[in-house]
Amino acid sequence: MNLLNLIEDIQTADPEFKDRISPRRAAIKNITSFGSKVAVAALPFAFSTLFKKAYGQTSTSSVTDVLNFALTAEYLESSFYNTYINKSYIAASDKPGLQLITTDENNHVKFLKSVLGSSAIASPTFDFSGGSGSGTGPFASVETSYDTFLALAQAFEDTGVRAYKGQAANLLGNQTVLTAALNIHSVEARHASYLRRLRQLRGVAVKPWITGTTSGIPIAAAAAVYAGEDNTTQAGVNISTIVSANAATESFDEILTKDQVVTILSLFIKK
Repeated sequence: MNLLNLIEDIQTADPEFKDRISPRRAAIKNITSFGSKVAVAALPFAFSTLFKKAYGQTSTSSVTDVLNFALTAEYLESSFYNTYINKSYIAASDKPGLQLITTDENNHVKFLKSVLGSSAIASPTFDFSGGSGSGTGPFASVETSYDTFLALAQAFEDTGVRAYKGQAANLLGNQTVLTAALNIHSVEARHASYLRRLRQLRGVAVKPWITGTTSGIPIAAAAAVYAGEDNTTQAGVNISTIVSANAATESFDEILTKDQVVTILSLFIKK
């Protein structure tokens, strides 16, 4: 076994190999001298230890937890659109856009499941009435009302935007997954703006972006989705001293914590 050639091959495939191991330069130096210092029988163990140091961090349980958390939210959105996209109440002029959102959400599920592999959780069973399985929750009119469908869609997309943003810090150790998550985050934001625009065209007092805690959804359960969006202080600066309070809240999105998102989703998951 030519260790120097092997390590050079690894570094060609992964330029960050040296940076993955600890201590960095010392580890490389030590392992390249193994051939003269340890028995050949010990090399597999030495390499195993080195690779665990180098790559074990890329698949931590916290990343898996975050991805399964995201997958739960994506299961919800995907199931929601697939359930209602062919309802007769869907306006014909709106259907192409809604069909595209449906495809996006289905692809998000496929992507997360492919990344998680055997660690992916199974989809829960949903109750889109918001009754945790009773079928008689505050959004029960979604079965017959296009306005309720659009309101729920907006709430789910706005939750997704804030949920992905809230988990970004937990993915900092894995740039590949973080980049993918942020790519999904921006798509969810575009979905939310589109749905808000559709609602605006139907006479609902809502903008394509979030203003304070205003959602245009006259159901108390929706308030949890917008909690904290009235924050006007960023990096210690009260933005409302520069622009209006509404403009200050519109300029920044706030995160939702995992606990906040779980509380919201629990209304729609059958127990």
